Amino acid sequence: MQPFDSLSRLEELDQLDPAISGVQRVVRALLPPGPLRDGLHGVWLGHPFHPALVLTPVGCFIGAGVLDALPGAEREADVLVATGLAAVPMAAVAGWADWSELHEQQMRTGIVHAATNLAGTALYAASLVARGTGRRGLGRALGWLGLGTVTVGGMIGGHLGYRQAAGANHAEQVPHRVSPGWHPVGRLADLPEAEPVRRDAGDEPVVAVRRGDRVSVLAATCSHLSGPLHDGELTDVGGRDCLVCPWHGSTFDLADGAVVHGPATGRQPVFEVEVVDGEVRVRLPGAG
Repeated sequence: MQPFDSLSRLEELDQLDPAISGVQRVVRALLPPGPLRDGLHGVWLGHPFHPALVLTPVGCFIGAGVLDALPGAEREADVLVATGLAAVPMAAVAGWADWSELHEQQMRTGIVHAATNLAGTALYAASLVARGTGRRGLGRALGWLGLGTVTVGGMIGGHLGYRQAAGANHAEQVPHRVSPGWHPVGRLADLPEAEPVRRDAGDEPVVAVRRGDRVSVLAATCSHLSGPLHDGELTDVGGRDCLVCPWHGSTFDLADGAVVHGPATGRQPVFEVEVVDGEVRVRLPGAG
């Protein structure tokens, strides 16, 4: 059995669900939809912000572990431990923001990931106290134990990110599934006015929105967690015609697929549209 097969069992721990519901409510109350939450998701960056923020504490903790094994580097190791601890809160807040908008199985893994990292952080905090009070040997031992715990937390986070695809762009493969060229998606007269509807460009589902003679067409699979955008709602955001995913509220500009509000961070693929003799045809730049 591979180690990640054992980690998959975390997804089945429905005993965690009551705690998850409570924590989710708190996170959503403290981080309501808006610019701060979008910033923590990484909308401005184009991919999740949490992994980048994690680099500082993890890098500092690894560096401290190496220096603790070398003679004469006590002060430098202490500085790295303190710096790593100072960087934890921002990384954790961004992680909680992303976690609160995941599927149930992902949230179960995520809360174990967070709890493991919290235990590692507590060990580093105790290590820093021991160092400051002259118990250098205890401080080093707690630091190495903390590093091992954070490593386990990182492995669980890797399972969440790679095996469970939390934070991945779920629309990334759309251009590889759509064949080049124009694809008919129906008659213009059959498309309802100002209402998202599903059509198919070859074998790829798309969402079409008609405004008079103008039609906007996006990939129907939400880049956040594959939500059905054709079941979403239209909204106006600062004069921009947008589509809101029904699953987690990700909001996309119909004109260019840009993310207006998270939790999605990946741009939604947008199809070129032409109307020939009343038939709507679409093609995706870069398809194939």
